[in-house]
Amino acid sequence: MLENFWANAVFSVTPTILIGLIFWMVMRSILRADRTERKVYARIEAEERAKLGQPTPETPAP
Repeated sequence: MLENFWANAVFSVTPTILIGLIFWMVMRSILRADRTERKVYARIEAEERAKLGQPTPETPAP
């Protein structure tokens, strides 16, 4: 009886944990991609401003 209880408990929790891990991995990759894209865009924008001789915009204070 006790063996069936623990097996049922594990099989009941496993899908929730797996879906949670998949969700975490997807969100993590989306946020990292966004962060990388913003860095690259800022670098390209700074290079273009330097080519045109324009001043760089002030960064806002936190």
